[in-house]
Amino acid sequence: MTVEAPGLILPSDVLVIIMESLGIVELVNFSYTCKFVNLLVHEFGWSLYLKYNVRPSFTLQPARRSWSSFDQVRYNVASDRCWTRAKFNARPLSHPWRSKLQPIIALSASVLLVAAGHTIYAYRITDSSSLNDGAPGVLYEGSYSFTDRREITSITFIPDGHSERTVAVGFEDGHIHRVFLPQEQPNNKPFSLTIERDSPLGLRIIDLVESLTCSDDMLLSLSSFGTAGLCNLSSDSPLVSAINLDCRSWSSYICMKSSTPFTAFGTTSPNPLAVHAVTPSELSPEPFAILHSTRERSTAVYDITDAPPSAPWGSSKQVVVSGWYDGAVQVHDMRSGRRDSGVTGTPAPLRPMLTFRDPWSDEPIYSVSCGGGSSSFVAAGTARHSVVAFWDVRRPTEGWSVHAPGNDSSPVYSLILESSRLFGVTQSRPFVLDFGLGVTKETYPFLPSSSSTRSQHDPLKLKKNGVGYCVTQYNHSRT
Repeated sequence: MTVEAPGLILPSDVLVIIMESLGIVELVNFSYTCKFVNLLVHEFGWSLYLKYNVRPSFTLQPARRSWSSFDQVRYNVASDRCWTRAKFNARPLSHPWRSKLQPIIALSASVLLVAAGHTIYAYRITDSSSLNDGAPGVLYEGSYSFTDRREITSITFIPDGHSERTVAVGFEDGHIHRVFLPQEQPNNKPFSLTIERDSPLGLRIIDLVESLTCSDDMLLSLSSFGTAGLCNLSSDSPLVSAINLDCRSWSSYICMKSSTPFTAFGTTSPNPLAVHAVTPSELSPEPFAILHSTRERSTAVYDITDAPPSAPWGSSKQVVVSGWYDGAVQVHDMRSGRRDSGVTGTPAPLRPMLTFRDPWSDEPIYSVSCGGGSSSFVAAGTARHSVVAFWDVRRPTEGWSVHAPGNDSSPVYSLILESSRLFGVTQSRPFVLDFGLGVTKETYPFLPSSSSTRSQHDPLKLKKNGVGYCVTQYNHSRT
């Protein structure tokens, strides 16, 4: 069909091609041209915009299936505006645990898992049929304690058809198990979890399982003493390869979607961040890249993740973000040729392309995650006072930080950053910072005050709106 308007005679397929390169303002103005173009923008324009402006989010997936493309764009725009203004609702997801723990979180489209001590706590992701119904909720579902194992030290979701409720769990005693969570019950009723376990996955190590990460069908495990194992979950014989890094090890990351599949290991050694190739038959024992820090002295890398999808350098899988003991968050692009000739090592260490620091704190970085507003933010959990620092990679000098609800003296041990939500966990409890629309009292678990919480001197203070909790924020700018 050909569209005829004053000064405009173009086939509709040409108009669709034009819309692929338009931003929000241009699409809105374009839709005012005539009634047919308005229909064309709503039918194709907003879906094309979403295709080229990705906002990864696990917890919004159920709701997005029922939202129109226009409603999704509207939600993203409002969320991006809140990110720009550092405006959010902070919510704890539970009362403090009775003892100080070192927890970790994992997230899928249907459930948030918090592994703390011997117990896995599950929070169900609810659906929302429209924006007027409020944001998709995160409601407490149940818990399960492993009485025959030592403490849980790592957890990650692994492929299991389309259930998104299967995880690999690593323990302090070196065991790694596949764990199946039951499907949610009808009528959204909470229930006590029962978890089925099968034989251990792949490598059985003799020390603590420090890290578990998964990409496609490949599961990477790392022990505290540096034993790394690669398992092919689609194979009848899951263990593919094992290497020993021969140093104290903290974190791992695997990417099978890169042009050269690779693993990255964070350790305490002269080369604390090393990248190893993954071949069809093995995990290479020798690194093909050493990612160097901005400082000469040796340090440690506590967490590694992929880069923000909408960063200025593109969405390449060969860019990694890491959190360092010296308080730096570093971005390395393995396509770069900026190597440090003054540092010994083979291959020559690759210098970071970007470094973030909170000028008011030099605390070690315990956790990192990327996403957020416009898919361009980096979040970092620090070692003290439950502080999370944020930077927009498009404006790296304009960072800001916030204390988690409760403001305890704990590290932020684990983070997951989505388009409109940040989930994190301290030694005391999990929490969420929500930058999206439609947050109500019922969006997250209701935590009534009680004599038991008062006796623990829980410093939580509800805002006047009755939805978010008071938290302390500060800008990184010295002016």
